Amino acid sequence: MQVTKVTADFQNQRVGRKPFTDEELQREFDYYMAQKLLEKLREAELISEGELNKITVKNRQSFSPYLARIMP
Repeated sequence: MQVTKVTADFQNQRVGRKPFTDEELQREFDYYMAQKLLEKLREAELISEGELNKITVKNRQSFSPYLARIMP
């Protein structure tokens, strides 16, 4: 087992993380809002589960959200 001592210098290190650009943040927000709308349409039974899944795939392609990799 490897143990790492956490020091002030260690805490201030950035590990391969880059800040989001305004455009990337906007795409994340737009994707999130589109998905929320889809969920409301599904809850109102205006679209089927299959349609929701197909549109979600299209939204991920259109918006290219960074966080989609960890989203269900």
